[in-house]
Amino acid sequence: MKQEKLDWLADYPFCTRRFAFYVGRRCRDSSIRDVAEELRLDWKTVKALEMQYMREQLRRLGTPGPKVIGLDEVSIRKGHNYRIVVSDLERKRPIWFGGKDRSEASLDLFFAWLGPKKSKGIRLAVMDMWKPFRNSTRRNVPQAAILFDKFHIMRNLGEALDQIRKSEYARLSGKKREFIKGQKYTLLSHRENLSLNGRAALKKLLKANKRLNTAYLLKESFGQLWEYKKEGWARRFFENWRAALKWQRLKPYEEFAQKIEKHWDGIAAYSQWEDKVSLGFVEGFNNKIRVIQRRAYGLRDEEYLRLKVLTCMLPRL
Repeated sequence: MKQEKLDWLADYPFCTRRFAFYVGRRCRDSSIRDVAEELRLDWKTVKALEMQYMREQLRRLGTPGPKVIGLDEVSIRKGHNYRIVVSDLERKRPIWFGGKDRSEASLDLFFAWLGPKKSKGIRLAVMDMWKPFRNSTRRNVPQAAILFDKFHIMRNLGEALDQIRKSEYARLSGKKREFIKGQKYTLLSHRENLSLNGRAALKKLLKANKRLNTAYLLKESFGQLWEYKKEGWARRFFENWRAALKWQRLKPYEEFAQKIEKHWDGIAAYSQWEDKVSLGFVEGFNNKIRVIQRRAYGLRDEEYLRLKVLTCMLPRL
């Protein structure tokens, strides 16, 4: 007996491709459970139809040939269980999700998947200051410049500021602690993102603690480093910023400055690069992945997560 394959049928035998794609489009904005309740389907059916939709999205794109890539890791569950995400920063979309951790060997799998011909076309790799990423990139694409992205560097600086906040809380006692307790988010957020109450609390905190006030102002000013168009100007700014730490007793900031000095070439590359890339995409994409993980909470299907990440920036079918 011969079974005929019909193009308009979905992989799931009781649905058409048109309906499968409708389900896939609905799942872009809603959770599997919500779509299943709305359409009165089993959640496993909805998941299978959405995965067919996402695979078709990737099939139509083919294998990419990126010129500027962004490297990052995403935690898929507790216990330092990571996967690597590689993005095409010119097209502003992820192109690869995989590996077993964030090691050199895992990133080597991406370059093997891309192939030597397309790997030679990579001109710039944007990443954090994680050494295995640098080593793998230099070995597989030696022609590519390496740039450390602003998002991860500012996050490191924010962690240093939080260490200062904790040390100040431990040093003080009584009513002086009240200004610091519970103000981590207020201190680490951009001022324009705070509510009116948040801005009032920040003003009160900085007025009450001189050391935190100094640390906060230094953190806010450091972002200017990426505004300079020439490396010499950027270097002069960094030297002045580092000199401002003298006599301030801000040890976490001094350690941060040493780290920046050690990795200066990867930071200065931004002012040298003729075609400025949008580093804001890295931060926005990380936030999108966190939303995807919240919606998929409870699902331990890594293939489903991979498809969700790779298609989250693609247009609808």
